Amino acid sequence: MPLPRPSRRPWRGIVAVGPIALLTLIPLGVVIGLALTPQPDIWQHLWQHVLPRVLANTALLMVLVSVGVLLVGVPLAWLTTMYEFPGRRLFAWALVLPLAIPAYVLAFVQMGLFEFAGPVQRAIRAVAGSSQWFPEIRGSLWGLTLVLVCAFYPYVYLLARSAFLTQGRRAMEAAQSLGYSPTGAVLRVAVPMARPWIAAGLALVLMEVLADFGAVAVFNFDTFTTALYKAWFDLHNLGAAAQLAALLILVVVVLIAAEQRSRLAQRYHSAASRQGRIALRGRARWLAFAACAVVLAVAFVIPMLQIVAWSLDVWREDLDERYWGFVWNTLQLALATAAITTALALLLSWLRRLHTDAGTAWLVRLAVVGYAIPGVVLAVGVFVPIAWLDDLLLPVLQGMGYEGLTLFKGTIATMLLALSARFLAVAWQATDSAMQSISRSQEDACASLGLTTWQTLRRLHLPLLRTGLLSGFLMVLVDVMKEMPITLMTRSFDWDTLAVRVFQLTSESLWDQAALPALAIVLVGLLPVALLVAQTERQPTSIPAHHDDDTHA
Repeated sequence: MPLPRPSRRPWRGIVAVGPIALLTLIPLGVVIGLALTPQPDIWQHLWQHVLPRVLANTALLMVLVSVGVLLVGVPLAWLTTMYEFPGRRLFAWALVLPLAIPAYVLAFVQMGLFEFAGPVQRAIRAVAGSSQWFPEIRGSLWGLTLVLVCAFYPYVYLLARSAFLTQGRRAMEAAQSLGYSPTGAVLRVAVPMARPWIAAGLALVLMEVLADFGAVAVFNFDTFTTALYKAWFDLHNLGAAAQLAALLILVVVVLIAAEQRSRLAQRYHSAASRQGRIALRGRARWLAFAACAVVLAVAFVIPMLQIVAWSLDVWREDLDERYWGFVWNTLQLALATAAITTALALLLSWLRRLHTDAGTAWLVRLAVVGYAIPGVVLAVGVFVPIAWLDDLLLPVLQGMGYEGLTLFKGTIATMLLALSARFLAVAWQATDSAMQSISRSQEDACASLGLTTWQTLRRLHLPLLRTGLLSGFLMVLVDVMKEMPITLMTRSFDWDTLAVRVFQLTSESLWDQAALPALAIVLVGLLPVALLVAQTERQPTSIPAHHDDDTHA
C-alpha cells in the first residue's frame, strides 16, 4: 500500500495534528483572550506607572544588544572564516562556548566581579586608592548590555560564519577586480550577501532579549518580563500579567514576521567553499588573535574561572542533602519533558510526512511556535486554565472526601505542559531534519514489499531517525535544566530546581553560594554546544538562491 503523497483527505492531517497544536494554542489563546477584555483600572495603572518605563527600557536594551552582537559576532565570523592566524582553529569553535552559560549565570558572575566588594574594584583601590569613579553596576544598562551581548553573540557568529564559508575568496577577488578596496569588498559584497543569515541570527537574539528574565532580574532592570512577574507575584494581579503578556506576544509576532520576511522567496543549496584562507602577517595576525582572545576571555573563560573559584570556596559547607533534592527535581523535570517532546516531535514529523496539505503544514508551524514565545507568557497562559479547572473540580472532589487544597496548580503536570509547549520546537527541528534525509523512494520500496504505514514507521523511519531523536532529546534535556521562568512561576513553593536555586541565591546577592548550582548547569550546558559544533563541522554549508517558491532553510 503506497504512502499518501499528497493526501486526498487533508482533514485527516488537521485532525491528527490539532491536539498537539493545542498544547501551544490554548496558552496563547488564553493570554490573548484576557487581553481583549481589559479591566479599565488595570489598564490605567499600567499606562501610567508601568508601560512607559518598561517599553523604553526594553526598546533601548534591544537596540544596544543588537548593535553589540553585530559588532562582535560578524567581525569574529569574518576573521575565523577568511584569515589564517595563530589560534584560528581553536577560536573557530571555542567562540561558540558562551552558549553553554545561561544569561542569568553570566549576569550574577559579572555582578560579583564588578560590584564594590568584587575583585575588579578591589584591585582598582589597591592601585589607585579609590574606586568611587567606577560606575555602579547594579541596575546599570551598560552592565546588562555587556552580559547579554556576551551571552547571545554566538547566534550571530554561527550564522554569519556559515554565510561567509559559502563565499570563499572568489567573491572577494571578484569585488576587488571591480575596484573595491578590501574593506569596501567586505562592506559592499560579503556582508550584503550574508544579510539573510545575519538577520536570522539577530532575530533570535532579539527574541532571547525579550524572553530573558533571570539576567534582568539580577541587574534589577525593569523590562516586560520583570513587570509581568511583579504583576503576578507582587501585585497578585493575574489580569495585569496577562495583558502585559499579550503585548509581549505582539512584539514577538512582529519579530517572527521580520525574520521570515528576510528569508522570503529563498532556498538553500550546498556550495561550500574549499578555497584557502588569507594568511595574516606581522601585527595583523596578533591583532586578530587578540580580538578573538579578549571576547572569549570576557564571555567564557573569566566567568568560568570565577564560578569554579566560588564553588571551591563553598562546596564543603553548601553541598548537603538539599542539593540532591535540587538535582533530582531538575533531572526528573528535564527527563520527562525531553521524553514528551521527543515523542510528540516524532509524531508531528511523521504526520507532516503523511499529510502534505497546506492546512496540516500550518498547524505544524503553530504547534512548534512556542519556542519563540517567552517562558513567562507561557507560564501565564498555562496557569489560567489550570486554575480554572482547579476551581471547577475542587469543590466537587472535596465534597467526596478529597482533602487537598489544589489539584493541578503547583504540580509537575502543570510545569510539563508549559515546558513541553516551550521546547517542542527544539525536538521537532532535530527530528524533522533527520526525517527529510529519508527519501520517498525508500518509503515506496517498503510499500512495494507490502508493509503498512505503521510497519514502515517502525522498520524504516525509527531506525533512521535514531540520531535525530537522540539529538533532540539531549537538547531539550539541557534546555529544561537551564530554564528558569516557567519553573519559577508554576512550581509549588517548596519545589526547587538548580535554576530556581540560582535565582533565590542571586536575589540575596549570595554570588559565591549561587556558583555551585550554576556550575552544574553550565557543565551540562556544554553538551548541546559540543553537539552543535560537531554538527556545524560535519554538515555542508548552504547559501541562498532566489527562487519563486516559499521554501525556507
